[in-house]
Amino acid sequence: MHISEGVLSAPVLLAGGGAALAGTWAGLRRLDHDQLITAATLSSAFFVGSLVHVPLGPSSVHLLLNGLLGMILGWAAFPCILVALLLQALLFQFGGLTVLGVNTVNVAVPAILCRLLLAGQLRAGGRRAAVAGFLGGAGAVLGTALMAALSLTFTDEGFLGAARLIVAAHVPVMLIEGLVTMFAVGALARMYPSVLGLGCAAGADAAREARPC
Repeated sequence: MHISEGVLSAPVLLAGGGAALAGTWAGLRRLDHDQLITAATLSSAFFVGSLVHVPLGPSSVHLLLNGLLGMILGWAAFPCILVALLLQALLFQFGGLTVLGVNTVNVAVPAILCRLLLAGQLRAGGRRAAVAGFLGGAGAVLGTALMAALSLTFTDEGFLGAARLIVAAHVPVMLIEGLVTMFAVGALARMYPSVLGLGCAAGADAAREARPC
């Protein structure tokens, strides 16, 4: 969800910019050469998914797919999200350059946290990986809505009503993205566990068969 320019205070913008630089640096360090095609594809999906949006006060409601990026790419999702948001700001005036750091942090941090928290479930494979996908997809959207709400609240308490509306309006998006991520992660865990960074050990079946990568 994009917070518009001219809304946030300077301290919030500076904090968001610094955090975005740190997260992007960490993500680039962890982006392997073998992940480049996957990262580019997911960044494009994120870019397209966010184009159809409904304005909602100082923000907007739209599909994010940040949970999908986080569950597959981990920290590498940070630069992918930054590039997509930058292009949206330059080409379509969604969000803006001054709020690029805050918007990137709000979208990327919840996605990465979901991956870190649910890594054990992903490694288990099977239904547990699919459930982790649902929780990651839905949780990333919820986290992004909460962080956007906090960004507005830290700027001015007068935005508290709009912040609550943003969180409530994204409940349907949480469910949709949870299902999308569940099916995607579940399929990848069965057929291409290496895409999730799990190697061939993911899932009980793979462990029993001890198939080579």
